[in-house]
Amino acid sequence: MDDDTPYRLHHSLGYHLSVASRLQERRLDEDLKRLGLTRITWCILLAVGNEGLTQPSEIADFVGIDRTATSRALRRMEADGLVERASGTEDRRTRRVALKRKGRNLIGQATIRARDNAAQIERALTDAEQAELKRLLGKLRKAGNGPLPTL
Repeated sequence: MDDDTPYRLHHSLGYHLSVASRLQERRLDEDLKRLGLTRITWCILLAVGNEGLTQPSEIADFVGIDRTATSRALRRMEADGLVERASGTEDRRTRRVALKRKGRNLIGQATIRARDNAAQIERALTDAEQAELKRLLGKLRKAGNGPLPTL
């Protein structure tokens, strides 16, 4: 279809989705930074602490990053005293990840901030509007038919 109508950025659904997402992400990123975390390290803490994932490959899949980025992040987190990595008992090449006390404490602190961030968004919408938005966003995700973007 040949359309000479000018593209109006601020009328675009994609523009509004992107701006809303970036605002939410920026707020969360700033809160996490105050705790010494990035969004990736926060997601890794959640993978290990809340989901019980112990294998770097499982963690990478959960977070949506490649294994090299996961290994790099885990090395940093180990140096910061958030996690520990140990060789598996049956195969020395297998690495198991576990939270250290500092990592568990940070999950609690960051969870409070993540919930506050989510509440700020939720206050702008009624319960019915939230449900409808989730339904519509789910529909858009399914229409995308592609892999999820990485962090």
